[in-house]
Amino acid sequence: MNVLEVEGIEKRFDGLVAVNRVAFEASRGEILGLLGPNGAGKTTAIRMIMGIIRPDRGTVRYKLNGGWGMLDKRQVGYLPEERGLYPDARVLDLLVHFAGLKGVPPREARDRARADLDTFDLGAWANRRVEQLSKGMQQKVQFIAALLHRPALVVLDEPFSGLDPVNQEVFQNLIRRLRDENVAVLLSAHQMNLVEELCDRIFLIHKGQRVLYGTLAEIQRSTGEHVVTLRISAGPVDPTDLGGLLDVRQVGDRVWGRLPAGVEPAAFVRGLPEGLPVDEFTIRRPPLHDIFVAAVRGGTDAQ
Repeated sequence: MNVLEVEGIEKRFDGLVAVNRVAFEASRGEILGLLGPNGAGKTTAIRMIMGIIRPDRGTVRYKLNGGWGMLDKRQVGYLPEERGLYPDARVLDLLVHFAGLKGVPPREARDRARADLDTFDLGAWANRRVEQLSKGMQQKVQFIAALLHRPALVVLDEPFSGLDPVNQEVFQNLIRRLRDENVAVLLSAHQMNLVEELCDRIFLIHKGQRVLYGTLAEIQRSTGEHVVTLRISAGPVDPTDLGGLLDVRQVGDRVWGRLPAGVEPAAFVRGLPEGLPVDEFTIRRPPLHDIFVAAVRGGTDAQ
C-alpha cells in the first residue's frame, strides 16, 4: 500500500531547474533507494516531501493515517543530511525532547530511548552531552531520534555517512527491520553496494530528472549487458580469444570484461576456444555502481 505519492514535482532556484517533473511512490514494507550524483536534486526532492520547501509545480500526497491527506510529521521520521543535534544537551534528555515533539509521552519516550541506545551500544552514554560523542555516535543518536516515535514513513538522507563498516552493518539491519515492520523507507545514499543489498526499488535522478526507476533486476536487465569474470591459469590471454568480450582487463590470472548487449551468456561460453585453461568464471548482470556511472555519464537512456 502506498503511503507516499510524488506527482510531477518541480522546483526552480533563480531560474535553475533543480527538480524537473519528478514522480514516484513509496509503499509500506519496502525500501526505495533515491540515488543521484551530487547536485542531482535528491535533497531538494526530499525537502519537498518533508514540507520544508514547497514545489513550484506538482503534488506530494501522503496516506499516513488511513486516508490521503496533508503531511503529518508525527507519522514521518527524518534523518537529514545536515545533522542537527544540540551539542550541550544530554543524549537521553535530547531524545525524549525530540520524541515529545512527535507526541510520545515522556515516560514512554524515555523507555524507548534507553532500549534503542542499548541497541546501538550507547547505553553508557545516555547521560553524556552530545558534544562528548564521536561523529559516528552522534549519527546513531540522530538515527534513533528519527525512529523513536515509530513512524509509518522514514526518510533517510545519507544515513551511512561517517560510519565504519561495523556500524554500517548495524544500520543496514535496522533498516531491514523497519521494512519487516511494514514501514515505508526512502533511502538516499552514495554507497552503491549497500543500496544494492538493501533496496527493493531504485529511483535515479540526474540533473533534476528521472533517469532510472524500478527494481534492481529490472534496471539491470534494461542494460542488456552482462559482466564476465574469468580466472585463467595460463598467463596473458589474447582478448580476441574471448568471444567478443568488451573492455577486457587482466590482472594476474584474473580477466574482466563485458558481454555486448544481446549476447547470451550460454552463447559466450560455447564460443570460448576449446582447451582455454579457465579455472573459474562468473557471468552476472552489471552491479549498481556501474549502472549508476553509465547513467550519469549519459550511457543509459531514461526509463
